[in-house]
Amino acid sequence: MSLGSPGASVRNVNAMVAAALMLVAAVLTALDAVLVRLLADEVHPFVIVFFRSLFGLMVVLPWILARRQQMGSHYRLMHFLRAAMKIVALVCFFFAFALAPLADVTAIMFTAPIFLTLGGWMIFGETYSLGRLIAVLAGFVGVIIVIGPAGGDMSWALSYALIGSALTAAIQLMLKKMAKHDSTQTLVSRNLVLMAPLAFIPALYFWATPTLPQLGLLAVQGIVGALNMSLVTRALSMADASLLAPIDFVRLPIVAILAFLFFGELASVETWIGASVIFLSTLIVAGGAGWKRTK
Repeated sequence: MSLGSPGASVRNVNAMVAAALMLVAAVLTALDAVLVRLLADEVHPFVIVFFRSLFGLMVVLPWILARRQQMGSHYRLMHFLRAAMKIVALVCFFFAFALAPLADVTAIMFTAPIFLTLGGWMIFGETYSLGRLIAVLAGFVGVIIVIGPAGGDMSWALSYALIGSALTAAIQLMLKKMAKHDSTQTLVSRNLVLMAPLAFIPALYFWATPTLPQLGLLAVQGIVGALNMSLVTRALSMADASLLAPIDFVRLPIVAILAFLFFGELASVETWIGASVIFLSTLIVAGGAGWKRTK
């Protein structure tokens, strides 16, 4: 009886480990949303981003110092721009978490692959099959379903999440170019080193020294953020993104449960329907295996 090739067994084990890492990352991302909501009433999002970056840097600084040779780069200006865009994206998400239902914000965050496809078309001249383009349009229909019932100030709050997702896609497009010459270690290290000092500049304008309990939550958030990034990076190095993408959707029910337990928020039917439409469209857009890409 054949037990299969050793290579296939290794790939299967790697896929299982990668899936487990992505599941943990989904839980940590959901916890991050709760931490932001707990802090946002008294700590400005720019200040949250600064401390998140600072504590995250402290976690990985020994690793960076031990591998200083990995800090060399072909794209110094692009690293600076990428870090600045990441700060703005996080501030947008944090504003959204502070002002809108957590499940709604999480649903909107799934649109990043859709914006990534649009960016590939507009910037790199990539062309796609009709089916994939229909999936992009369907994703924005899902956004309308989620945002539609909110109205007024809530719609503006969810618009922050949409802007954050667009910026996230733009950052990923930059990484697509930068990864041709810079290693993954360089991309991660430079981003962490640059974000804390850059985030400190706007944080000064909104500064209010956090209390000790708030500092504790900010420290936890920094650790969660650094660990989350490490887990996702490791998972993507072990298995294809198309295999791991469905696991990310687990983040929505986890967020919905935590939002109900901590804040009494109950996700609406429209949120689940819109999120499902967005998620299915992103699976089609990001998977690519079933859609023939033309040039």
